[in-house]
Amino acid sequence: MKYFIKQKVFSFNNQFSVKDETGQAVYQVEGKMLSLGNKLHVYNMDNEEVLYIEQKLLKFLPEYDLVKNGEQVATVKKAFRFFKNDYSILGPDWDVEGSIMAHDYVIKQRGTVIADINKEWLSWGDTYAIDIRDESQTELLLGIVIVIDCVFSAQRNNGAS
Repeated sequence: MKYFIKQKVFSFNNQFSVKDETGQAVYQVEGKMLSLGNKLHVYNMDNEEVLYIEQKLLKFLPEYDLVKNGEQVATVKKAFRFFKNDYSILGPDWDVEGSIMAHDYVIKQRGTVIADINKEWLSWGDTYAIDIRDESQTELLLGIVIVIDCVFSAQRNNGAS
């Protein structure tokens, strides 16, 4: 199943939709910038929270916990590397490979691609597509992609690499 997110629409003070291949909104993401870290809520179209994302505080590099049904299911950490945007995903046995900056990367589980993220050139603006091959992990995979995009965008806006 393919999902689409419009690039550069997100800040922690607003909301956006994740759309399916037909252009229908299937998830709503809401963010708020608080004094005690960033928090994101991902809702399905029945307004049920399917994922909660919270920034860990007092970390040298960005780190976020992903919580589903009240249970922490993953942590996304930005790794320090010169000229590379590396991330580690703790919890599930997943790896991120490719170019985060070009929105051209994959998420793998034990060497098998479970999500493919690519920039799409659509007439209504820069969008990236998330092709999820393991539907049982849809919300978690979308959450990880959203966190990576938020961290990358924030660093780009701050002039960091």
